[in-house]
Amino acid sequence: MHKIILFTLFILLSKNLYAENVKPEMIKPDPSIDPKDVILIQLKALQTNNLPFEDAGIEQTWEFAHPNNRMYTGPLDNFIRMIKNPSYAMMIDHLDHNIIPVQEQENSSYYFVELTDSNGKKFGFEWTVEKVEQSGEFKDCWMTVGVSRPMPLSQAS
Repeated sequence: MHKIILFTLFILLSKNLYAENVKPEMIKPDPSIDPKDVILIQLKALQTNNLPFEDAGIEQTWEFAHPNNRMYTGPLDNFIRMIKNPSYAMMIDHLDHNIIPVQEQENSSYYFVELTDSNGKKFGFEWTVEKVEQSGEFKDCWMTVGVSRPMPLSQAS
């Protein structure tokens, strides 16, 4: 009887230890995800950056960085440093966001994003997404090609 209890306890502890070391799956680019939803996925991830693991939000955002954008930002570690830089850090753990379509075209779309940071300050960003035309794993997926530097908008009340 004691052996069964010990074995069961071992299995339960092993599962818990294993679960803590496994990262949940990221949402991957897919041609069925429309351009506005790409931005929404990125913003929601950044809004809760450290859930379910440290910098999960930045990593999720990286998943939707256009291959051409990745050439400029470098690998994920560089991207993490870039987002944590004061120029973009207000995106991490922000309170609220609003995605406003500016121009939607067949292969590229432009949006204005209003974002309220964790201190209640409002910023605006020009956000551009394009459909990947090159062959490969991202063919026909909408991905972010550029995000402007933040523009201070106002203080939230």
